[in-house]
Amino acid sequence: MGIEYRVLGLPGRDNALFVRINSGQRITRLLFDCGEAVLETLSFAEVQAIDHLCFSHLHMDHISGFDSFFRAVYARTDRPNRIWGPPETARILHHRFCGFLWNLYEDDHASWFVHDILPERIESTRFEASEAFAVAHEAGVQPFNGVVLDTPDFSVSALHMDHLTPSMAYIVREKPHLNVDTSRLAALGLRGGPWLKQLKDAAPEVGIEPAEQATIEIEGQQYPLAELRAALLVETPGDALAYLTDFLLDEAAMERLIPALRGCDTLVCECQYRDDDVALARKNHHMTASQVATLAQRAGVERLVLFHLSDRYRHDGWQILLDEARRIFPNTRFPAGWDAITGDS
Repeated sequence: MGIEYRVLGLPGRDNALFVRINSGQRITRLLFDCGEAVLETLSFAEVQAIDHLCFSHLHMDHISGFDSFFRAVYARTDRPNRIWGPPETARILHHRFCGFLWNLYEDDHASWFVHDILPERIESTRFEASEAFAVAHEAGVQPFNGVVLDTPDFSVSALHMDHLTPSMAYIVREKPHLNVDTSRLAALGLRGGPWLKQLKDAAPEVGIEPAEQATIEIEGQQYPLAELRAALLVETPGDALAYLTDFLLDEAAMERLIPALRGCDTLVCECQYRDDDVALARKNHHMTASQVATLAQRAGVERLVLFHLSDRYRHDGWQILLDEARRIFPNTRFPAGWDAITGDS
């Protein structure tokens, strides 16, 4: 159970983040951005199983791999096809959908929903494979209160950041877990069994009975459900992960991000510039190593993962990026598999 993640792509090249959320009953797969060649290390089955694609913004290095994703799933009907991104996402992706010659498409029945996240609302657009994706159908508007996805297993929230165009910062939070306190179980003289799952899964009300009157049967005896839940179940927080890339990280941005990042285990964050190049970072609305590390420190995350490294530096320069960040936030690392390339030990 929990959140698993992989940074896709190589240092100095396009990157993306692949996330698997395992609730114990189902696995949900999220992809954040889709640059050139980032899907090459995923199996075809994993690509086909991606449930949501979330774009930070639509610059070329974040969308160049979309055709590979779309080719694998364009006619998919076994799950919803959903894409999220900043304003203009539906307009830009409509061009991508129509950038192919379609024929023999009348028997394809896949529907695609593209959601533009605006500051105060989410505008949804539907595209149909059976129409060769030619028509952009309005599919509703809903208020945006900071959360773009809210499921029984996890939520995804988003903030609009400034990259001289809106760039979305995403935070994935697993829902809290209910665990059985085994010491309390023993103190009550009860033994474990299938009834524990029933206890954890039970809603506050069972059927039409008020919660305080509902009971659960254990080894032939009836016990008050609400009292047993209160006595045995302990709520523990789930995992949380943030994906931040390509925006100006000034003090105003820090103040917006820090409360949103509270409780995050992992911060996956771009690191485009060394500290000596802070003027370039400011000009291009990117981040420096020390700025990223300061954000991680002030937000109280557990670990910082640097990615989306600039190719202006290469091996020695990437090590300097890592060293500059570690001076402020020691638990900083590169993604798994990058150590041999970057020279980190």
